Amino acid sequence: MGSQTPQTQTFRWKEFEAVEPLFAEVVRERFLLYKHHVLATLRADGSPRVTGLEVEIRGGELWLGMMPNSRKAYDLRRDPRFAVQANPGPDAEMADGDVRISGRAVEVVDPGELARYADEVHPPEPFLLFRAELTEVVHTGLDKETEEIVLRAWRPGSALRTIRRGGGMEPPREIA
Repeated sequence: MGSQTPQTQTFRWKEFEAVEPLFAEVVRERFLLYKHHVLATLRADGSPRVTGLEVEIRGGELWLGMMPNSRKAYDLRRDPRFAVQANPGPDAEMADGDVRISGRAVEVVDPGELARYADEVHPPEPFLLFRAELTEVVHTGLDKETEEIVLRAWRPGSALRTIRRGGGMEPPREIA
């Protein structure tokens, strides 16, 4: 299993896939729709920084690649917490929903692992590579039939939760 701190348990992509294979496939497919996504990191003063990047899901891992000396790399080296949102697409419809992954980024420094990644992905050289340890995966979509927002959320060690919310005053309800 992934690492665990007093505050947050983490899973690697392959562990997430093992416990929630259908949900993991929905998330993977959403990230495959576009090449560039949005990464949120924390600046030294604690304020958020939002930047674009490419996400790779391969070999049982979720990878975050970036150029050396990028501000997001400095952010992740100082504080590994991040959130990455799949590109929402070209219009307001978001037919495939919204996907967000939160976690901790672990920098890959092993030359062999970096070389294997470079051979498979062919990133611009030089590059930095971080492996994601997941703390939360969320998919938000619209059920067109009932006109409800459907939020599915997963955290390591917990079951997948589904929450439905209509457009009226009724409270959200969790579906077992």
